[in-house]
Amino acid sequence: MTEARQDERDPLARELVAMMAEDAASARLANSPDLAEQAVWRRLTARHGDRLAEIMAEHGWPTEPTVGPEAARAAWLIAQHADRQLDVQRRAVALLGEAVARGLASARDLAFLQDRLAVNEGREQRYGTQIGAVADGRPVPWPCEDPERLDERRAEVGIEPFAVYTARFSPG
Repeated sequence: MTEARQDERDPLARELVAMMAEDAASARLANSPDLAEQAVWRRLTARHGDRLAEIMAEHGWPTEPTVGPEAARAAWLIAQHADRQLDVQRRAVALLGEAVARGLASARDLAFLQDRLAVNEGREQRYGTQIGAVADGRPVPWPCEDPERLDERRAEVGIEPFAVYTARFSPG
């Protein structure tokens, strides 16, 4: 990855943050009972995924040193929501993994994105970050590999224990 020049950094950072704001404003549409609203969400996340693919091709993964913390977080969120663009998520996992290895990005963020991609590809997730449903008042994660070691793996990347994490998803 090449470091963005200062004159590129500010517009790129602003663009990523604006996409994150647009995402947040529309997120409620993702699970709307209105199919037209769901379509709006899908088009938005596809447009953002396409743009993130262009950014990754030109700049690599948008790290904090390159675009700042808020824009780096925005890039991660855009990748998380590119659920129908597995090529974008795969590329993001690869580039984010390289950035984590160099100490330029969060292992926690990588774990969430790896789990999201695993679920989208029909594989077991490693860190138990993706919740499939709430049944009988309890969060039900998508299937996880080696569930006996789940909290150990979560701790290695800075994610709280599974019970603490899932308590946020419990109704009431």
